[in-house]
Amino acid sequence: MKIGLYFGTFNPIHIGHLIIANHMAEHSDLDQIWFVVTPQSPFKVKASMLDNHDRLEMVYRATEDYEKLRPSDIEFGMPQPNYTINTLTYLQEKHPKHTFSLIMGEDNLKSLHKWKNYELILEHHDIYVYPRISEGVVETQFDKHPKIHHVAAPIMEISSTFIRKSIKKGKNIRPMLPETVWKYIDEMNYYGA
Repeated sequence: MKIGLYFGTFNPIHIGHLIIANHMAEHSDLDQIWFVVTPQSPFKVKASMLDNHDRLEMVYRATEDYEKLRPSDIEFGMPQPNYTINTLTYLQEKHPKHTFSLIMGEDNLKSLHKWKNYELILEHHDIYVYPRISEGVVETQFDKHPKIHHVAAPIMEISSTFIRKSIKKGKNIRPMLPETVWKYIDEMNYYGA
């Protein structure tokens, strides 16, 4: 099975995340997309960052009706700070019958050359890139790399930061969230003033 790994804090997960992940599941050769919830670094505690398990719960609620989308807490038990190469290596050892690929926005591709062991990642894993409106250029070495696949997914300009700030200001951002996630945030009174 070909698994696409979509990493993020998902603080909170929103419809933009779901649209990208579902597009990758339906319009590429990936069989499933796993939302890898990045744990909060114990060294960088942010007041606006919800607890790991609350963010995982929101991803679970957002994806439960999608057969090809799954939440993953694989990084919760890994030493911090963690690097993508460590997660990929661990998953490949734990699930030898699956192949794991990365899903990233074009903005992240522009900084891939700064990632720890990025050459190893490219040697063993495909990368599926979705378009983003961003500054800068992609390194020429990644332009036509055989392991990098550009997928014409919709351009989503919704951010979790904008959603958190809007909730804090008492704005209605309900259309930007899956209904189950909106209800959870509302019930728990998260991101409020």
